[in-house]
Formats: sequence, C-alpha cells, structure tokens
Amino acid sequence: MNIARSFNNWRKYRQTVNELGRMTDRELNDLGIGRSDIPYVARNAVK
Repeated sequence: MNIARSFNNWRKYRQTVNELGRMTDRELNDLGIGRSDIPYVARNAVK
C-alpha cells in the first residue's frame, strides 16, 4: 500500500509542477507564487 500511495503522491506533485509551470509569470504573481516557489508549492499540495 505504501508504494501505491508514494506513486500517487509523486503523480500529484508532477501534475502540480506541470500546471504551474505552464502559467505565465504574471499569472503566478497574481497567485502570490514565484517561479522558484513551484516545487515548494507542489510538495505542499501532496500533503
């Protein structure tokens, strides 16, 4: 079960990184996110 949970968490992380990465700097700024903050935000989305 732990492997399945880890895999699903990884998929959610990658999906979040990809979606935020496709946004423009202006869109990210409107959300209060810097481009360098994307991995941090994605890790918190998994929790």
